[in-house]
Parts: sequence; structure tokens; C-alpha cells
Amino acid sequence: MHAPASLHTMVVNGQPCALPASTSTHATLLHVLRNDLSLNGPKYGCGLGQCGACTVLVDGIAARACVIPAQGVAGREVTTLEGLPGRCRSSAGLHPVQQAFVDEQAAQCGYCLNGMVMMAVALLERNPDPDEATVRRELSGNLCRCGTHVEIIRAVLRAAQLMREAQA
Repeated sequence: MHAPASLHTMVVNGQPCALPASTSTHATLLHVLRNDLSLNGPKYGCGLGQCGACTVLVDGIAARACVIPAQGVAGREVTTLEGLPGRCRSSAGLHPVQQAFVDEQAAQCGYCLNGMVMMAVALLERNPDPDEATVRRELSGNLCRCGTHVEIIRAVLRAAQLMREAQA
């Protein structure tokens, strides 16, 4: 972990990052990530923290960036979809969860994928060998309107296998 930073900095994808001086006290983390840092992995979905499209990891825990004040993560470590390969790489240069989503063709429109991938990473970091019921439960708060749930569940289970094989 990184040492706590000042009230105006955070660590984003492993890099120290100053919050722009113009950051409003009302600006959300999602706004700063997308508009100020040009990180487009987290998506704006509902703006209420209910759909999961904006999910990021804050100190390794899945969090909804659309409802977190940007200044609330000062001094903390934020990981977005773009930063996942730095956490754990597969042979293709992707995080194993990203690779499994590609392998299982677990995308249709792609809008929910950021949240699904980030929730899966958080789950697999806590529980490297989940069963299907656990995966379904963990992802139940993330909405997918395209109907790729079967492929998404399969991708998370495949990612767990890839991660276990990488550690063996």
C-alpha cells in the first residue's frame, strides 16, 4: 500500500494523481476519472450507485464511483478497468478476468462490462475459488440489459481457474 497522501491527491492505477484544483466539493469520483483523467472504463449508468456500470476498486474493495465524492478518496488507491493489467497479467497482457471475458465472449453491448469485470476482480481477490452460486450472488447488483449473464458467469469461473493456474 502507498503511504497516505495529502487531502488533494490519490493513487490511480498505481500512479500518484493530484485532484485538479478546480474539482468541486460536489464532484464525484466518476466525474474526475472520466472527465479529468480520461479514464473511460467506468461508465455513467444510473448516477445512483444501483446499476454497477461505474464500479472501481478503492483500496481493493468494489465501489460505485458515481456516488463517491472525489475528495472522499483522497489519499486512497483507486483502480479502474484500465489499471487491471498492472494487478495481475495473463499471457495476453490482460488481467485474467479480462482475458476470461474475451475467451468466453461475455460481451454484447459492453456497457455493463466495466462493472462486471471490476466486481469479479474484487470477488476473486477475496475468494479465489467461488462456486457458481457465489458468482451469481456477487454480480447480482450489476445490471446487464443485453442478456449475456450466462457468458459472464462462465467468464468469472474461467478467470478463477486462470488465476489458480497462474499461481500453481
